[in-house]
Amino acid sequence: MTTTVVVGGNFAGMTAALEIKRKGKDKHKVIMIDKSPLFLFIPSLIWVPFNRREIKDISFRKDEILHKKGVEFLLAEALRVDTERQVVVTDKEEVSYNHLVIATGPKVKYDVAPGVQEYAHYVGTPNGAMKIRTALEEFKKNPGPIVIGATQNAGCMGAAYEFLFNIEKWLREQNIRKKVDLYWITPETFLGHFGIDGMTGGETMLKSFMKMFNIHFRTEVGVKEVQEDKVILTSDEELPSSFTMLMPPFIGVDFVKNSPGLEATAAGYIPVTDDYRHVTLPNVWAAGIAVDVKLPFTPGKVPFSGPKTGYPSDETGKIVAENIIRVSKGETELKKKAWGKIPGVCIMDAGKKEVIILSDKLFKPRNFAIMIPNIFYDVFKVIFEKYFLWKTRKGYSYLP
Repeated sequence: MTTTVVVGGNFAGMTAALEIKRKGKDKHKVIMIDKSPLFLFIPSLIWVPFNRREIKDISFRKDEILHKKGVEFLLAEALRVDTERQVVVTDKEEVSYNHLVIATGPKVKYDVAPGVQEYAHYVGTPNGAMKIRTALEEFKKNPGPIVIGATQNAGCMGAAYEFLFNIEKWLREQNIRKKVDLYWITPETFLGHFGIDGMTGGETMLKSFMKMFNIHFRTEVGVKEVQEDKVILTSDEELPSSFTMLMPPFIGVDFVKNSPGLEATAAGYIPVTDDYRHVTLPNVWAAGIAVDVKLPFTPGKVPFSGPKTGYPSDETGKIVAENIIRVSKGETELKKKAWGKIPGVCIMDAGKKEVIILSDKLFKPRNFAIMIPNIFYDVFKVIFEKYFLWKTRKGYSYLP
């Protein structure tokens, strides 16, 4: 029997584990290691601060689903991997493997600039989203300027844009919009770059949004320092701020950095070929954010990264699963699809409005790319959330 250990259990890890077991059946033992028993639908965290969702609405026990599908679950923190012994060391026990899938997601680099951790909020974790909810209740008692955006080296621009438009709508609902100067800051060379070199019509659309919602914006800027009452940009401009929310960069998790045998990049990502197999370790694979992605463009005067979103994470989880099954059968031809050739499928919420983003490839050159605004209601974003939660709760990992 072939044993595969999957480290990490959200989008990429959950998909990979379930697909390996579904395809490998009794010939394949699958063990997931994760320090949380919960699956979290991260894209909906942007709604939590505004009371549109509770954490319980967008999370559920994944260990129960995995057990039903025949996947073993070890609730533990993976500390490091010994690639020579083929053993994952956890804070509870050592786990041996024939194949290892690294789907650990990111670590947030809060120390990207002084004051970011102390004075800026971050919406990308349940705790962070709930802290924002509390902070906004205090903010509306004494409104002031707001700064929203992304720091230098950040890659998750989409979530920051979503938060921006949601907070703008919230300000109107609280009848305090006229009291607030709202600023958007981004290292992108232009609005709507998204770390994918933009989409046709995207910059024009976002500029019109900024004008329509009276949002001041700054492109090609980073953060020099965040203080309690202001944000100092790399351009030396100082923006007053009574509330700040920033998306810092992602880096590799400690598990990867503590495992020198993985030969990770300086940022802590796993070097893989287009089949998501490690470049030198044939029984080590990576999926989702843990993958080292080469950008096909050169950022401007302020560095930023590409997006690592849920759809590519899900897709790479499926590719890794298929390839592990092929290898275990003795096949040599593997499924390949470079990260940049995965289709771009995204629904960006814009405060109970939305923009549907579709392209045949995430990175250029593309055959088609389109952004479709829906100014009436974010119905497709809600539908996608409900669908993905349903399919994951059921363990239907094979569905798109």
